[in-house]
Amino acid sequence: MAKVAVELEHARARRREDGAPGRTTPRVIADGENWTVADVVCTCGPQDHPYEERHSRYTIAVVLAGSFQYRSTAGHALMTPGSLMLGNQAQPFECGHQHGEGDRCLSVWYDPDYFERLAADGGARGSDMRFRVPRLPQLRPLSPLVALAGAAAEADAMPWEEFVVTLAVRAVKLAAGVPSSGNSLPLNAEACVTRAARTIDRDPGAALRLGQLARQADLSPYHFLRTFRCLTGITPHQYVLRGRLREAASRLATGRKRCSTSRSTAVSATYRTSTERSAVNSA
Repeated sequence: MAKVAVELEHARARRREDGAPGRTTPRVIADGENWTVADVVCTCGPQDHPYEERHSRYTIAVVLAGSFQYRSTAGHALMTPGSLMLGNQAQPFECGHQHGEGDRCLSVWYDPDYFERLAADGGARGSDMRFRVPRLPQLRPLSPLVALAGAAAEADAMPWEEFVVTLAVRAVKLAAGVPSSGNSLPLNAEACVTRAARTIDRDPGAALRLGQLARQADLSPYHFLRTFRCLTGITPHQYVLRGRLREAASRLATGRKRCSTSRSTAVSATYRTSTERSAVNSA
């Protein structure tokens, strides 16, 4: 997280040099059919007056550095590193920095239908499908996801779709107090996972998305991710990475082709394996 805080300090320093008012700058770093991820740096301080905004989509923001006051129709909360800011679609909100300057968040924006389907798949019903609290504090079940978010803000490659699905379900469950769904799996679980694994094995280098594999298995992204992990012990993204590493090792051993997998990619994949496993466990 140190590098994350350094980037925020650089943004604050540039703002002081320019003498410009504080502002919020989102940088989109990933998107899918129904979601967007942005690295959001805010340089506002006590001298900047907060103003009312409105969440255009369901929003979950992981606070990476700095702090701010967040007020919505769900209540008021102090946002600090490690906490999650929660917002419902069309919900008005206001952010203030009365006691300090600047913050940095990894924000995920979900299309309403997609988010509500994830919430339902996670066990939420009725009003539990909308956030009734403005934030989640630094809770132990969130630690792996927060760590992954911090790494994601600086990484070149990330299993984004797995991350946004897991984050949504985990946040909904914790905010609403929904109990764990247990280990029950679809009746055709083994057949679905086998087909997905064979699809990956045929070409580990292919750009396969979680949603694409889930549709082939006739499961929702959440249920597919949970089922695949339960039966194989790893996430689909980890399965892809290991397939690519096996293929690269085979090429090196047979001398067929020079390995194109960079050292940084291999190190990054090795680092994220244990973190991702913790993040999706019991989602």
